[in-house]
Amino acid sequence: MSANDQTTAHEEDHSGPIKTPQQLLAAIFFSFVIPIFAIIGLVYYVASDKRPAAGAGDMEAAVTQRIQKIGVVDIRDANRPLKAGAEVYAAQCAACHTAGVAGAPKFADAGAWAPRIKTGYEALLTSALKGKGAMGPQGGGDFEDAEIGRAVAHMANAAGAKFAEPQRAATAAAAPDSAAPAAAAAPSADVMAAVAAANKTAAAPAAAPATAAGAVPALYTQACAACHVAGVANAPKLGDKAAWGPRLALGVDGLTASVIKGKGAMPPRGGSTGSDADIKAVVQYMVSTVK
Repeated sequence: MSANDQTTAHEEDHSGPIKTPQQLLAAIFFSFVIPIFAIIGLVYYVASDKRPAAGAGDMEAAVTQRIQKIGVVDIRDANRPLKAGAEVYAAQCAACHTAGVAGAPKFADAGAWAPRIKTGYEALLTSALKGKGAMGPQGGGDFEDAEIGRAVAHMANAAGAKFAEPQRAATAAAAPDSAAPAAAAAPSADVMAAVAAANKTAAAPAAAPATAAGAVPALYTQACAACHVAGVANAPKLGDKAAWGPRLALGVDGLTASVIKGKGAMPPRGGSTGSDADIKAVVQYMVSTVK
């Protein structure tokens, strides 16, 4: 092999696949185009994974979800089965009666319940529906009067009573049919009157809530007033600016999160079954009384 042949072979060994300017331009072009198409394809893949299915049923469900109103009207079924006393107790009463908060008789404490049982079932039910002491009115809330009655019977029977479990028909028979609408509205009037009286007691006239009594959230009277009216277990009293001052720094959202998770002696959601929106409305109401 001649020296020239050896030199040419040596140069070919060290040369790359690109030998002409046209090959170089093509390599540069494809080095930009291929990644761009790869990115476009990846974006399309991710986006298409979140799209609703092409079926008419799925599309209709997706549209319905998007246009659903924030607020809904809860129409109760008068024929639905009544909730058991134990279920109502756990949702509405356990927050205070489990630990004996604010003088509430503890569950299954025969000594504490004995004098109350002697007053009879009707007296206990009336106290529960209209409120007594630190306990706010339970009538006109998430549960029917008969269901509150079942919770009363459940607690009393656990402490030695022999009360029969009330039924819806028995509750309805207590008043004439013509008076039924007025009787159904009565608890709400009692609730508003109790809240108005509690507000006057908890705060000085200058600090009284500017919110109209009719705008007081129902959840406040059902689950919060029992502690926040009297300041039970260090709960800040309604309208007490000094007690609420350091808490206001958290803002409505921060206070709402504390209620949902529970804090100190306050159980999660204040021992209620209220939604996040209901709890936020209560927080806004209480905060408005100290501004």
